[in-house]
Amino acid sequence: MALAMLLAISSFFIISAHASSDNFLLCLSRAIPEQLLFTRSSPPIASVLASSVRNPRFLTPATVRPLCIVTATNASHVQAAVVCGRRHGVRLRVRSGGHDYEGLSYRSARAEEPFAVVDLVGFRSVRVNRREATAWVDSGAILGELYYAIAKVSGRLAFPAGMCPTVGVGGHLSGGGFGMLLRKHGLATDHVMDATLVDAKGRILDRKAMGRDVFWAIRGGGVGGSFGIVLSWQVKLVAVPPTVTVFTVERSVEQGAVDILAKWQEVAPSLPDEQGAVDILAKWQEVAPSLPDELLVRVVAQGQVANFQSLYLGTCDALLPVMSSRFPELGVDRTHCKEMNWLQSVANIFLGGGATVEDLLKRTASGDTVFNKATSDYVRQAIPRDIWLQIFTSWLARPTAGLMILDPYGGKIASVSESETPFPHRAGVLYNVQYMNFWGSAGEEAARTGWVRDLYAFMTPHVSKNPREAYVNYKDLSLGANVVGGGNVTSFEAGRVWGEKYYKGNFRRLAMAKAQIDPNDYFRNEQSIPPLGNQIILTNVARVDHAA
Repeated sequence: MALAMLLAISSFFIISAHASSDNFLLCLSRAIPEQLLFTRSSPPIASVLASSVRNPRFLTPATVRPLCIVTATNASHVQAAVVCGRRHGVRLRVRSGGHDYEGLSYRSARAEEPFAVVDLVGFRSVRVNRREATAWVDSGAILGELYYAIAKVSGRLAFPAGMCPTVGVGGHLSGGGFGMLLRKHGLATDHVMDATLVDAKGRILDRKAMGRDVFWAIRGGGVGGSFGIVLSWQVKLVAVPPTVTVFTVERSVEQGAVDILAKWQEVAPSLPDEQGAVDILAKWQEVAPSLPDELLVRVVAQGQVANFQSLYLGTCDALLPVMSSRFPELGVDRTHCKEMNWLQSVANIFLGGGATVEDLLKRTASGDTVFNKATSDYVRQAIPRDIWLQIFTSWLARPTAGLMILDPYGGKIASVSESETPFPHRAGVLYNVQYMNFWGSAGEEAARTGWVRDLYAFMTPHVSKNPREAYVNYKDLSLGANVVGGGNVTSFEAGRVWGEKYYKGNFRRLAMAKAQIDPNDYFRNEQSIPPLGNQIILTNVARVDHAA
């Protein structure tokens, strides 16, 4: 009897789920043109889904896939998807460029909740106002399209976002966004002035309508569509000189890459020749953030080589004295310098010296579609030289090794309060570290992801603590995942496990902003912001920020 009852209940829920899914699709078909709606039975859905999948790890048969993909071309299509989804119990995930490191913009790690994807590839307009030095950019545009549009209007304007031109604007701005201009101009999200958002009720809200706390939340805390679907962003552009200088210098371990890497972290104003490598390391790590704001030198460490990549907002003549006095060990001279305009520097640094600015308009690039896994750390105290020596001679020398990317902070990014936006990794950060590995076939996954996991564990004593910080745009489900609790909403306490790593003390305020605009937790995924409905605390936080 009990078994029969259990089977009957299970059958009921399966039938109900199918009925809800069918009704959802019927609802969509009445509001969205047929050519924009791709269901599981539509032959093109495989190619549409794969079109913006940057990591083949999430194209396996075991991947939980959407009921359908809505390739919206105007706001009404997005509104219809939200209304139909709410009415029939189907949640939405939002994809702009498809670079989400865990693929959560188009797949689910759990099979129990049906979902659909709103793909914003049709939202790609960029409207630049040269006189006001502003731009409206749609979430589905890629960074390369934004950069290209700005430079075509003015060679003296730019936008301080990421290096990878194929990244979608929507996800990038939602998580913070930093690149080669971070020390001079800070984060991409620091320059967001307004936005248009479709909320869980299907309303279109601008900055004023969404309210102060939600607008604060989407500028760095909205990754994954936690608060709604942002259709477009108004951003403030920044000034760049007509000529910038880039250089790339490689140093192997045999050439002293460990000593150079150590010194890069601090770059003392003057270092006697006889000073030891450990001293150079200690000074480099602590002084690097005090380099001139116009200069950023990042490091890509792979194998036995440290690759130093730099952007200087000025000419080679102005750069060389700075490098000579602040970092002579790197040996930069005029032969390393390449002068160009800012747009050309974006193509040169990420795509290579043979790239043209038109290449920035391509929505895929070499390396975009290889198997990969990544995670991140923040360094607040210098890492000893002997640890760097161990990293190069052990971890980076392994056959299964990946790479480490080190982006120095300081300058403008450090001058902004931790509570100004949800992105809290500001003053006191020396640099961000990204650990990433790549591989060519599914059979290599265990060893390659194991390298990332084990190196991350090895680094524990040498990186930030309480919490151990991470960058939300380098999303990693190994840091924790949501649990649905009472009231069919995401547990705040479970969310804190991963949320405070990304947002530190800002996580609570994000959860309260979520409760304002989406208290029933319609927009959710494995690392979305949970709702926490304590309006008194929220009001007090807002008052403190206003007073400050």
